[in-house]
Amino acid sequence: MSASSDTPAVSLPTPADAADIAPGLVSLRRALHEEAEIGLHLPRTQQLVCAALEGLDVEISRGKDLSSVVVVLRGGRRAPDAHGEVPAVLLRGDMDALPINEATGFDFASTSGRMHACGHDLHTGGLVGAVKLLHRDRDSLPGDVVFMFQPGEEGFNGAGVMIDEGVLDASGARVRAAYGIHVSADQDLGVAYCRPGPYMAAFSKMRITVRGKGGHASRPHTGLDPIQVGAMLVGQLQEFVTRRFDIFDPLVITVGQFNGGTAPNVIPDHAELVVSVRTFSDEVTDRAEVELPNLVSTLVAAHGLVSEIEYVRVLPPTINDDEEAEFFLRTFADLFGPERTVVRDNPIPGSEDFSRVLAAVPGAYGHIGVALPDLPVAARESNHSPRARHSDAALGDQALFLAHLAGRKLAQLAQAELEGDASEAAPDPMLRREA
Repeated sequence: MSASSDTPAVSLPTPADAADIAPGLVSLRRALHEEAEIGLHLPRTQQLVCAALEGLDVEISRGKDLSSVVVVLRGGRRAPDAHGEVPAVLLRGDMDALPINEATGFDFASTSGRMHACGHDLHTGGLVGAVKLLHRDRDSLPGDVVFMFQPGEEGFNGAGVMIDEGVLDASGARVRAAYGIHVSADQDLGVAYCRPGPYMAAFSKMRITVRGKGGHASRPHTGLDPIQVGAMLVGQLQEFVTRRFDIFDPLVITVGQFNGGTAPNVIPDHAELVVSVRTFSDEVTDRAEVELPNLVSTLVAAHGLVSEIEYVRVLPPTINDDEEAEFFLRTFADLFGPERTVVRDNPIPGSEDFSRVLAAVPGAYGHIGVALPDLPVAARESNHSPRARHSDAALGDQALFLAHLAGRKLAQLAQAELEGDASEAAPDPMLRREA
């Protein structure tokens, strides 16, 4: 299949090519699922990925401080641009699992207390497929492709570690664009979702220790009750959000932990709250870091107690480049049809460390539904559930889509270099809006 007519001729894989490798990708996905690993160090996962790539004409490197795999595929028509750099595009797939006891009933289910409940086994399998598909047509590629196999997405800053180790420059020059996809266990099989601009939330964490004065529960007036003040904070944080922040640039707060006390007849000396803070723009992220601790300290002091506050930014918002998001959606619609391509109206309140990549280079991130096709909608469970069941029926499509994102982008960059113009093709208006 060729790229669109306004770009240099590039041979790209066909659906038949994807169908040819799909059985091997399913086998790999199920092996990864059965041997799920957590965190930054995934030795068995790394081994399985490298074995799947054995024999290909690619450059493979392993991480120093984590079990990452970086693959560089050199295009056969690669040539330096006006700045002396060969253009490169990055594709990413994360590989780590979660500490969950699996209850899917799959015959390849994990029994270790670790589960691919977020579908990263599919991300890894799809990215291996993209390597294999592009490898077949590498002689026509006018640049390089970097494949980022990333551990530690689930709260371990794996993307940040890989960036520090040089993944964005692995081909010898900074990648021009980066793309990633995430599967969803409760969305229709084979339907893609994306949107320009803010796509997923920033995540910050606020730990509050309220220090008071303990005493007998029958004489609360002689003490300073940190549980009562902590309970007040739970409500006041929510009220503050509704009156200080724009609902169209939202702030989502959840007190996920509230710990204090040892007995019902004792007022404790202290209580602790841990608060999840989700934001969708840099402006609100900055404001929240200043205003929320100030609110807490003021309210606690007004009751005569003392607060200790630790506020940590864990992840920035995932913000898609507008043109790259349109390119993402247009490519999927061209391959699989507009009826399977959805422009999301609103961002997703979850967080994602691919945000670190998109903060450094332009690109886009989106989701693909992988619900079991015969499972009723009411029976579907979302990612992170012990019963989240992800179908691998669309693995071939996933690999094909990733391969086309990279190949078509390299063709666009080559065309822009020829014309001396970095402009993109016009966005396709025939895209389905989210219902």
